Amino acid sequence: MKADDRNAIHRRTVLKAAAAGLGLAVPALRALAADPVPFFTRHHLPIGLQLYTVGAAARKDLNGTLAKVAAAGYQTVELAGLYGNSAQAMRKAADDVGLKYTSIHIQPKSQNGEPGFDQPPEVLAAAMQTLGLQDVVLPMFLMPEHLPKPDFKGGVAGGYAGYLDQIGPLITADDWKATASFLNTKGAALQKVALRLSYHNHNVEFRPIGDTCGLEILLQETDPNLVHFEMDVGWVAAGGADPVKILEHRKGRFRMMHVKDLMATTKTNYAMQQDPAEVGNGMLPWRKILDVAYATGVRKFFVEQEPPFKGDPLDSIAISAKYLSTIA
Repeated sequence: MKADDRNAIHRRTVLKAAAAGLGLAVPALRALAADPVPFFTRHHLPIGLQLYTVGAAARKDLNGTLAKVAAAGYQTVELAGLYGNSAQAMRKAADDVGLKYTSIHIQPKSQNGEPGFDQPPEVLAAAMQTLGLQDVVLPMFLMPEHLPKPDFKGGVAGGYAGYLDQIGPLITADDWKATASFLNTKGAALQKVALRLSYHNHNVEFRPIGDTCGLEILLQETDPNLVHFEMDVGWVAAGGADPVKILEHRKGRFRMMHVKDLMATTKTNYAMQQDPAEVGNGMLPWRKILDVAYATGVRKFFVEQEPPFKGDPLDSIAISAKYLSTIA
């Protein structure tokens, strides 16, 4: 018998002995060596989409857009308002294609039929119950009254991003504390009607204020029992911060996440500027981010992408969903 044959027999004997010692059959041993189970499958989590990403299409054709969202591989949707529809119409459109709403971004004040935090909690809760969701999100900080108002007709350079760049240095720690107080008050009121309140960050929150920043003030000043946070990973990175470190440092505070990627050409800024990419086509280490997010309490994940898009946003969300369905 040749040496190679003896070695092959020896390897097979060792594998069988290892399987027996572990109480495993050879097929089970092969399974252990198989590809790891994808993250979302392993944790029995749906892949969600923040509908803002395809908002223009949703406003023109809600039913058709939601059908394409479902076909792209999404199971849940986070809303950014109602796109001019009633809560009943929104719910039916989702039900018709097998999608589920799990959260919604709403503004401080109700206008044009959209829900707002100024509505009585019972009224807001009734609309949310119709939609079938429990989590409501304040998408941005309260604009301080002492700041100059934007005059876009007069030509603010850079539009809204330019305006934020101008006023950013004028936002004080007390301004951030005012937003925190608003969140605590609304969080307590909404908890009584079985709603959960979260705050969603952009990158404005990372502008330094002495040895702290807006996000740290919000985390410090809000009651963890009343106010949760939704981390927008892309805006965290655009603000020059590390999402993994924040998740680990503030374990349990972040319950939801915007899975948003960006290109390495993105420069650190505090004025909502980034070079966007489909998830997996950018620079962010998603395996590590997702694992740490889950370990620290995040349970709802929503793909979101900022404009400009290279092509149809519906094609972009399909690319992101395909990547996330296989990442392990």
